[in-house]
Amino acid sequence: MRALILRRVALIQAGLGGPVLIGSPSLGDVVRLQGFLSRNGIPHHVLDPANDTDAADLIARYSPSPTDLPLVVAPDGTVLRNPSEVDLAYAMGMIGGPIRDKLYDVAVVGGGPAGLATAVYAASEGLSVAVLDARHFGGQAGASARIENYLGFPTGISGQALAGRAYNQAQKFGADLMIPVEAKSLDCSKSGGAFGLTTECGHFLKAKSIVVASGARYRRPTIENLDKFEGRGVWYWASPIEGKLCSQQEIILVGGGNSAGQAAVFLSSHASKVRMMIRSGGLADSMSRYLIDRIMATPNIELMIHTEIVRLEGAEGGLERVHWRNRRTGIETAGDIRNVFLFVGADPATSWLKGCGVELDRTGFVVTGSQCEEGKPVSGLETSVPGVFAVGDVRSGSVKRMGGAIGEGAQVVAALHGFLGDKPAQPH
Repeated sequence: MRALILRRVALIQAGLGGPVLIGSPSLGDVVRLQGFLSRNGIPHHVLDPANDTDAADLIARYSPSPTDLPLVVAPDGTVLRNPSEVDLAYAMGMIGGPIRDKLYDVAVVGGGPAGLATAVYAASEGLSVAVLDARHFGGQAGASARIENYLGFPTGISGQALAGRAYNQAQKFGADLMIPVEAKSLDCSKSGGAFGLTTECGHFLKAKSIVVASGARYRRPTIENLDKFEGRGVWYWASPIEGKLCSQQEIILVGGGNSAGQAAVFLSSHASKVRMMIRSGGLADSMSRYLIDRIMATPNIELMIHTEIVRLEGAEGGLERVHWRNRRTGIETAGDIRNVFLFVGADPATSWLKGCGVELDRTGFVVTGSQCEEGKPVSGLETSVPGVFAVGDVRSGSVKRMGGAIGEGAQVVAALHGFLGDKPAQPH
């Protein structure tokens, strides 16, 4: 495992192996696909046709229209024209073949810290496990540039590095990890003795139990023209790819939580100035003390309280100008800004549970531990539907911390054994 991880890291750092992306590094769809590959730990490299004659020749041969860019050359030689993440994943073999005939002991929806912990502990104890995630392993935690308050890592570790190790560990124990595969609906009728999961890409998966670890989706604030610049100057995470894009530029970062603090500190080493905007009057309510101290000690981070973005402007190539307003004085200001980072929280990703009987609270988080079964209390992680459990950020009342999510992922395995042990065996 150590050799596997070190070899993969070396390939990523050297830009060797994997698919080749052909197009300008500043092109929005190049950044989109590069981000998808990077956050899934896939080695790749980018060739700019402006500087590489072979890349220019390939574009002339395969790409008659600008909308076909970037071209992606898969390891088997297949050439894809501006593919979706799902199409690229199929070309890379990240999504396996048909799974209709397999019955899993547990299907985990979500590949963040809670889902990966569930997969590692369940698979290591002999349960057959499938893990689905719509984007990449690690969830929102995977986008953290450096986590310094996680137990056992006194010098800190990036969210992607930690999640990548858990991903490899789950595979080592035999879990099937399918990314990007998004859950579309859950059938809790248990016809044939199993739950049924339908996915957006057409898979149908059967499992004796379900663990909801789908976390939350990035919240989109009300900003004029926001949708025009998502992926072309507006970002919901801060990886080294985005760091390079804003090198020696003035940028804006919106948010006051831990994720925002970690991103601000990371981006301050790339950008000339980070304008950190928050709607409230300070950071203390929602951020760890060590991050507040770090932000206050960083000279090129400017904290702007009672401030919100109201409008974005730019051309087809990307974001060019941002307007913001002081919520107390009403004064509006504008600046030439090409990159904005939004860390304004997230909403629970539970729309796929609609109609299956799983109880949600008024804000959409999954309610657990509120029912009894034949007078016997059930697990505190079980939902209103027996056999369906919830862990991590998606669960109502969870602490919304990585350590808590991992702990719940480990804890739910005992409940899974208890549930599966009470049920008659089903044929595979």
